[in-house]
Amino acid sequence: MEMKKLLAVFSAMAMAAAFVGCEKNNSSSSESVSEVSETTEAPTEEITEEATEEVTEEITEEELVPPVPAECDDPNGITFDDEDFSFAQPTVEDVDSAQGTLSIETVEGNKMLCFKDSGTNFADGTVQKIKLDAAKLLSPENLAKVRSIEMDVYADATSDKFKNDDGENVNAPGWIGGGGGANVAGDKWYDFAEWEGGEYNFPMSGAAHVEMKFLLALGGQCWNEEMDEATFQVMRWGAQNEGNFYIDNIVFFDEEGNSLPIEKSAPAEESGEDISSS
Repeated sequence: MEMKKLLAVFSAMAMAAAFVGCEKNNSSSSESVSEVSETTEAPTEEITEEATEEVTEEITEEELVPPVPAECDDPNGITFDDEDFSFAQPTVEDVDSAQGTLSIETVEGNKMLCFKDSGTNFADGTVQKIKLDAAKLLSPENLAKVRSIEMDVYADATSDKFKNDDGENVNAPGWIGGGGGANVAGDKWYDFAEWEGGEYNFPMSGAAHVEMKFLLALGGQCWNEEMDEATFQVMRWGAQNEGNFYIDNIVFFDEEGNSLPIEKSAPAEESGEDISSS
C-alpha cells in the first residue's frame, strides 16, 4: 500500500511539472508570433506607401506630357511640308463664318495648314471653315474613285477663357469638334459625319483623327471625272476658347481602302502666300 501511495505522489508531481512546461511553451510561442508579426508589419507598410507614391508620381508625369503632332506614314499623304496650300482657302463670307487667314505654321517641327483666327471666334460663336479642292490634287480618274478622306485636325488656345472641370481658367482649347461636307455630282451638297477630340491641359491640342466618307457613293453622291472643281469643307465649331484651327496629313482613299496618289495641278509658285479674309 505504501508503495502504491508513493507511485501516486510521483505521478501527480510529474503531471504538474508537465503542465507548467506547457504553459511556458505556449507563452513563449505567443510572444514569438507577436514579435514576428510586429517585425513584418512595419516593412510592409513602408513598401506599400513607397509603391503607391511611385505609381502616383508616374501617372502624374504621364498626364503632364504634352501631346505631339501625329506622323503620316502614307506615301500619298498631304503633309504641307512643301508649304503649298494653293488648293485651300478660308470660307469667311457665310453669316456664321469666323474671320481669318490661311498660313503654314510649324508645331514642334511639324508643318500644318492653319486657319489663323482674327481673335474673336469664341466671343462671336462663329465657325472656322477651311475649303479644299480635290480636283487640284487628284487626276480626274482618281477623283471619281474617292470614297473617303482622312486627316488630323488640331486647335490651339490664345487666351485662358476656357474653364476646366474644376472651374479653373486654363490656356487650353478644351473640347474641339465639327463636321464637313462636299459638293458632289449634280452640284449637290453632301454632309459628312461629325468629328470630335480635345485636350484640356496644354495650349495646343492633340490630334483628332477625322474620317469623312461618301456613304451614298453608289447612288451618285460622290465626285466624278467631269468635275473641274471638287471642293470639301472642314469646319470647327463649338469653340470653348479663342484660338486657331489646323489641318494636317490629308489622305484620299478608294472603296478598297487604298490611298490615291496626289497629282497637284496648281502651280507651286502660288504656294506660301496667305489668303486673307475678305
